[in-house]
Amino acid sequence: MESLLDPLVLSRWQFGLTTIYHFLFVPITLGMVLAVAIWQTAWTRTGKVVYLQLTRFFGKMFLINFAMGIVTGIVQEFQFGMNWSNYSRFVGDIFGAPLAFEGLLAFFMEATFIGLWIFGWDRLKPRVHLATIWLTVAGTWISAYFILAANAFMQNPVGYEFNPANGRAELVDFGAVLLNPVALWQLPHTLTASVMLAATIIVATAAWHLKRGQHIETFRPALKFGLWAVLISGLGIMLSGHGLGVAMTETQPMKMAAAEAIWDSKTGADASFSLFSIGTPDGSEEVWSLRIPYLAGFLATNTFSGTVEGINDLQAQYVEMFGPGAYYPTVWITYWSFRWMMFFGFLAMFVALIGLIVTRKGYETKPWMWNVAIANATMPLWGIIIGWIFTEMGRQPWIVFGLMKTEDGVSPNVTGLTVLLSLIGFTLVYGILAVVEVKLLLKAAKSDPMQVEKHTDGTVESVENVKVKASVY
Repeated sequence: MESLLDPLVLSRWQFGLTTIYHFLFVPITLGMVLAVAIWQTAWTRTGKVVYLQLTRFFGKMFLINFAMGIVTGIVQEFQFGMNWSNYSRFVGDIFGAPLAFEGLLAFFMEATFIGLWIFGWDRLKPRVHLATIWLTVAGTWISAYFILAANAFMQNPVGYEFNPANGRAELVDFGAVLLNPVALWQLPHTLTASVMLAATIIVATAAWHLKRGQHIETFRPALKFGLWAVLISGLGIMLSGHGLGVAMTETQPMKMAAAEAIWDSKTGADASFSLFSIGTPDGSEEVWSLRIPYLAGFLATNTFSGTVEGINDLQAQYVEMFGPGAYYPTVWITYWSFRWMMFFGFLAMFVALIGLIVTRKGYETKPWMWNVAIANATMPLWGIIIGWIFTEMGRQPWIVFGLMKTEDGVSPNVTGLTVLLSLIGFTLVYGILAVVEVKLLLKAAKSDPMQVEKHTDGTVESVENVKVKASVY
């Protein structure tokens, strides 16, 4: 019973649950706001009604998702004080700085300009109103960067000094924290993955309408836009992922060794990428694997002659540095999450490529093809979630790599029963919110695009506004 009520285990489960749930909404927001801004720019420059329709249609989906993200994100920061107070006391001086900037600068910026965008359609000049959505893009992306900088410190602690008098790590170089090489690669990797997810949702929405032969002139451009966005963002994911892999190898070589199931250090052709691997039950050595020569060395060091340090060699080094203990993550989770993350990304790109091919001459495709496009909507989401599992689980047993173990960061006075009750409560509440979110998004996705009426001076106005004015006068 004690193991079932272990505060450490339950706190990790709770933080994992709330983090993954919150991140269901973040990438959709980061990607969808860019698509909306691009369409509104096209509308402002060309005056084509279809771009206005797409702006308003997907803008509604963006706002629904943004609101839900705010609700679930608030819980995250509370947990640092409730369940991880030792961690907060040890690195709060550093970890709290980018989070403070995120709240005071980035979130304030995006919230302000979202409000101006929502209520400024008939009140601001077109170019001024366009600026509000681009400033919203900037705010959301800056917000993401500050949060990623905080996370990057946990992966690669920089810009601090340890104060033995109070037993805390203290901030001495905020610039180093913001320019952490891990954060610099995490940002484009996260943003391109977010664009891919938003693009697959756009494709799925367009496919649903086109399958029914409705609103064709509106959703044909959306479909092509989304398919190309998936492929372009996919290339960005691969490039930024490679850069992040090299940075990860330099800062967390054990994570790369576990991701490749390399038990003993390998160089050149021996530093191969494992497509499939079987290890001993205790995870100490490899039994059989299917590998591609040189590839792991290239992914880790950017050279085909590079060396990838092995789990066993790194374990021996860390024992000398930090004392007795196990300094490697759960290898099978790290190994398979690394592969499933890539699999879902490549799958989304493959479906998009096929989609461009089958629709190049028309849109009279078979119903099952539209169903594939609709099902593809969640592929990048699975890849993103599994990618974060890889990032956080691969860092174990450290909560801050090389500075503090996860077991030392948990709150000392919080009981397992308390955490269990809050975990059950969060699960139930989040389950209800998930149902609400999905229903709202599906309702928005299945709704009709805004119908407009063109005036003699060339301006357009929604039919709803025209009816309201007619009823007033």
